[in-house]
Amino acid sequence: MEKFAILIVGHGKLAAELVNGLGSATISRVAKWDERDALGDERCMVVHAGSGRELDDVIAFCSATGSILLDLSTGGSQFPATPTFPVIICPNVNMQMLSFMAMVKQAAGYFEGQDIRITESHQASKSTKPGTAIHLAQSLGVPETEIRSERDPKVQSKVLGIPPQFLDRHAYHEIVISAPEVEIRLETRVLGKSAYASGLAKVIDMICAAKLPPGFHDVVDLVIGSIQKKH
Repeated sequence: MEKFAILIVGHGKLAAELVNGLGSATISRVAKWDERDALGDERCMVVHAGSGRELDDVIAFCSATGSILLDLSTGGSQFPATPTFPVIICPNVNMQMLSFMAMVKQAAGYFEGQDIRITESHQASKSTKPGTAIHLAQSLGVPETEIRSERDPKVQSKVLGIPPQFLDRHAYHEIVISAPEVEIRLETRVLGKSAYASGLAKVIDMICAAKLPPGFHDVVDLVIGSIQKKH
């Protein structure tokens, strides 16, 4: 299987975690975005985990080299309408969460026409769009504007049951599906640091196996395709 050098774009906690912790049999090395000139002719994947400041340069680089781009930003990145390279939209790279999102997407048709409510909660410092909640809403046909976002630590602790030690780093999602006689609740909790590096490594392995054409791709569809191949 072909190996790729991975370029990490970004300066925050997530980018740092990926630079220091990312590794798999399909990864030849991991480098920061500003180290790209040292890669020479190596095949690359670019992981955009930044604010968007470097995105124009990233798009130009991927267009020129045919590199695969993984967009981990949930801030509404702007891409060309028809990119000449593969772009994988990744609102989440935790494998348990991706499996849950795949399950919801595949089962959405069973609940068409029912009342569906989505709540998400993250630490008060989170200012970007809730990408996972938006993806769940799109799968279930819920308007993005109807997602309930909670950032009040008191509500998070007393109503949602987030332990106090995780109020400064958590990700909570709840889906409530209601009919007159039945209510179904699906809830996910990520408390503390998530396994982003190991999850992204598995996503990269799936991309290597899939041989994706240019254009946009949903990471959840990659997970669904990977599961279907196994069964």
